[in-house]
Amino acid sequence: MADNAENNSEDEFRDMMRDFLSGDGEIDPAKLAGAAGLPNDPAMIQQLLSQLQNALGKSGDGINWDIALEQAKNLASQSTVVSLPAERSKLEQAMHVAALWLNEVTDISELTVEPKLLSRSEWVTITMPIWTQLAEPVANSIANSFTDVLKQNAPEEMTDMLSGASKMMRNIGGTLFAMQLGQVVGQLSSEVVSGGDIGIPLFDEQQAVLVPQSVFAFGNGLDLPDSEIHLYLSVRELAHARLFRHAKWLRLQFMTSVTAYAHDIHIDSDAIAELASDFDPNNPEELRDAMTNGSLIPPKSEEQREALERLETVLALVEGWVDVVTAAATSRLPAREAIAETVRRRRASGGPAESAFATLVGLELRPRRLREAAAMWQHVTDELGAEQRDSLWSHPDLMPTAADIDDPAALVARLRDGGSTPDDIDQAISDLLNDESGDRPHEGDNS
Repeated sequence: MADNAENNSEDEFRDMMRDFLSGDGEIDPAKLAGAAGLPNDPAMIQQLLSQLQNALGKSGDGINWDIALEQAKNLASQSTVVSLPAERSKLEQAMHVAALWLNEVTDISELTVEPKLLSRSEWVTITMPIWTQLAEPVANSIANSFTDVLKQNAPEEMTDMLSGASKMMRNIGGTLFAMQLGQVVGQLSSEVVSGGDIGIPLFDEQQAVLVPQSVFAFGNGLDLPDSEIHLYLSVRELAHARLFRHAKWLRLQFMTSVTAYAHDIHIDSDAIAELASDFDPNNPEELRDAMTNGSLIPPKSEEQREALERLETVLALVEGWVDVVTAAATSRLPAREAIAETVRRRRASGGPAESAFATLVGLELRPRRLREAAAMWQHVTDELGAEQRDSLWSHPDLMPTAADIDDPAALVARLRDGGSTPDDIDQAISDLLNDESGDRPHEGDNS
């Protein structure tokens, strides 16, 4: 009997939603599309309604991320221009020269896979798995929170209907979120110029990637030689890819940290309840604003702040190393400094789509200490040479810390003394053995 009641309420809710999606509801479909962050375009609105209708008939529970991929590819294709063979040849030659220049300034070995030149649509297809990995915890939290709040605040006559339709409501909420993510990634495809441009490792550790259309657009308004821009961007991308290939643990450590941070993000149920109580069906843009301005995600916990600080340190270390190596490898380019400053400013501010991702997922990927980290790597290079600098990427325990960024001289002094300090376990064993022998001085005694 209970199963029959649940099925009846689910069918009732499905019928109500289908009536709405057919245009027989209070909310204008165009306004619903606006709430989902989509443009007021008839084809886009029809796509949204079609996806929501599919969500109603979906038997499983969970988010269909193929929707995000389809949305992003559709958006990317609108701005994609196929690069000409002559343009691709220029970038292939730039990559070849860049590899030779890098060999002169770092012992980190070359890639074993040829660099890829991707269209914006291809970039979307290859990188979407990483974006969905980052977004899924927040998407699930939003869908579940909306379901709970709607059930708690629904009129009494709708309680039975909603209680049997939780799975369907989560599917609808997940569909809206997936379409928003697709919109953001589609916009990102028009901003990025290379695989390492965002900072996070979007590709395999052996893969260097350029987006020719964006590379050729990078120099618009800069009054700098295109050939120098192409060489500089090629060196940066190859340096980034070489580092992740050399330090194979780095990509796993980075993505594990990002995913752990994202999994701790949750949605403020009180904020959603307040949104639901004040919700005006004739003004669904309120829903979009709430989802894209970060107001539904509560302030970071102490654990999250610490995790974010660790992430920012790793980002800064990677980007700072790439900056220093790229500067050395491109010393022949007269416009090197001007291009480098443009890259740093662009990297520090991010584009509109990256900002949208930060508010949508609650994770802002900014190397806030980039200049300080680059200064540290340069100091190590000047004092100890490129070989010892690059050896710090040979093991996770050797990677510099935030304290090393603050005090590069202390890092250099430690390296001159034979390496880093022992780890905690080694130190504890040493302390125990020395205490048992009675020869161990008190902790903090430097004598």
